[in-house]
Amino acid sequence: MNKRHYDSEETRSLIADKAARLFAQKGFSGTSIADISRESGCSKGHIYYHFENKEKLFVYLALETMRSWKERWEEVSVNYGTAVEKLYAMAHFVQNNFKTPLLQAGQELGSNPATSPETVAQLRGLASTPMHAYYEIFKLGLENGEFDLTEAELTSTGFLFGTLLGGLCQYLYTMESIALEGLFQRSVTVFVDGIRSKG
Repeated sequence: MNKRHYDSEETRSLIADKAARLFAQKGFSGTSIADISRESGCSKGHIYYHFENKEKLFVYLALETMRSWKERWEEVSVNYGTAVEKLYAMAHFVQNNFKTPLLQAGQELGSNPATSPETVAQLRGLASTPMHAYYEIFKLGLENGEFDLTEAELTSTGFLFGTLLGGLCQYLYTMESIALEGLFQRSVTVFVDGIRSKG
């Protein structure tokens, strides 16, 4: 393989694509660099050249997943004008976009004591993407008078809303989807009733 192909974005994308499928199927610890090499047709040297190690490869994939999440939410969000409408839309969006193929592998990696502190910090940092989206919705609600909030309460309100949705996400694998959707929507109603502007 020539140097140009060795460096190419095409090679990097191929490795990432095959690795993502393997992590989803076999988990983080069940997937080896040799597996990724075999599936991608790229040498171990190519993989280490582009990603340095397996943890960094997984973090790259997780960051790409959150980038995609953000882009898809932004496409959906423009269809709703008020903050309340966006919150109901967000609940629906989270319910249908939480079960990513890499979720279980990421939880496995993040809870393993052998995982590097840098990787754990990066995985925890992934939550900043949805948290910022929640913040923006509550900020809109403050600005247009929908919510009885102060500027200082926006971050904590977004955090509380995120933990509410995150708690419901724990039932994605065990509860029938229509029943769970009702709970997601009801959770927004209860939350909004607590902060709705009385004016």
